[in-house]
Amino acid sequence: MIHYFYLINKQQKIRFRKYYTPYDDEEKRVLETQTLKTIVNRNRDHTHFIEDKNNKLIVRRYAGLYFIIAIDGNDNEMAYNEIIHLFVECLDDYFGTVCELDLVYCFYKLYIIIDELFLAGEIQETSRSVIMNRVRQLDELSEQ
Repeated sequence: MIHYFYLINKQQKIRFRKYYTPYDDEEKRVLETQTLKTIVNRNRDHTHFIEDKNNKLIVRRYAGLYFIIAIDGNDNEMAYNEIIHLFVECLDDYFGTVCELDLVYCFYKLYIIIDELFLAGEIQETSRSVIMNRVRQLDELSEQ
């Protein structure tokens, strides 16, 4: 199960966050601080997988953004590593060449895409064409 999903830029600013486990505000602040410290202090030559106290962090970097998913310790890391890549492909498909400004100003589209990928912290859909068809259908409905 996914506990949380973060998008962090190189300046260590969280650009997107989604929690699938209920945390209070103080716990969220502590998690964000710990995650940022872990990512910043990590040697880039190491893997995309980081063992944390209670869970595993899956980290992928695309251009100037870090995509981070925290999962249970017994979940398959490679599946979530690939799901991050699928998420980035969906973003590229929707925005053209996605950049940080797209994510900041169209954050609601991020939530739509991520809600098509995950349901209650579990992987829901793995087909990019199905996800993008649903997102385009929602766009058509919102334009009417």
